[in-house]
Amino acid sequence: MGVGTSVLAIDAGNSKTDVAVVAADGQVVGAARGGGFQPPRVGVEPAVDVLAKAVTRALAQAGVDSVGHVSACLANADLPVEERELAQALRRRGWGTSVEVYNDTFAVLRAGLLEDAEPRGVAVVCGAGINCVGMLPDGRTARFPAIGRISGDWGGGGGLAEEALWHAARAEDGRGGPTALRVALPGHFGLPSMYALIEALHLGRIPQVRRHELTPVLFATAAAGDAVARSLVDRMADEVVAMATVALTRLDLLDEEAPVLLGGSVLAARHPQLDDRVRSLLSEHAPKAEPRVVTARPVLGAALLGLDQAGAPTDTHARVRSHYEGGTHAHLG
Repeated sequence: MGVGTSVLAIDAGNSKTDVAVVAADGQVVGAARGGGFQPPRVGVEPAVDVLAKAVTRALAQAGVDSVGHVSACLANADLPVEERELAQALRRRGWGTSVEVYNDTFAVLRAGLLEDAEPRGVAVVCGAGINCVGMLPDGRTARFPAIGRISGDWGGGGGLAEEALWHAARAEDGRGGPTALRVALPGHFGLPSMYALIEALHLGRIPQVRRHELTPVLFATAAAGDAVARSLVDRMADEVVAMATVALTRLDLLDEEAPVLLGGSVLAARHPQLDDRVRSLLSEHAPKAEPRVVTARPVLGAALLGLDQAGAPTDTHARVRSHYEGGTHAHLG
């Protein structure tokens, strides 16, 4: 693929999809948002149908039927075999001459790197779940399966909410020690007790999707000094640094200056306790690492990866980044 190729950039998360059509000169000429991408739950083709709704609107806005290259960063593309399967599904849609599928964590990694920087560094994303990837200019990568507890994962927004519920339930019935989460979690939903919250969650009166609302409650409770809540935030920082350190080690970057890009809703919220501990632990375990919080929309990373594939010049990358400018390179702490 030569210079001057248009790109369809797709960033598809569990809860939403972001699509952009980028012209050969780097101008964003079409954009749309759609629903979440969940092939494990609904199947590959129905999940791609959700993407298709947003892609169709973005292509129509751009006044084209297809592009030169499709760069798709997709949630639930956790294993290389899943990336290949999803790439085949996207090729069948005919949206572009060529297709490349990445796990969505690569979008955060690429969005956090400057236009003239080599694709070299590590990204940790902590949103609904947690994942980490690393990349070198020679194409080598470091990654984790990141499919939940069976692959050794802990935390993320969903995991933190579950842990908070576990501790609060045990505090109320006497199996565990005291924690302010016992009152704070049901109070968020206007309920009088953990028993009432457990019942409401179990019977579906509070939808599953609303459990993520408990993560900010956990952080607020930790900031107020609750020991149990603070221990969970500390453990989240430990997990972030453990993943980053392992990825740096695999890529032989532990003893070199290398960016560690931090993204996802939990890390982008810049909670002081979490920020401070991540920075402290990184300075101890990977002293040359350069932590940066990435706040730009991940679709920027998908677009930049596509332009990389197209061999686009630096000014083209800079033009698409300017469209999504928003504090991408804020330093941690």
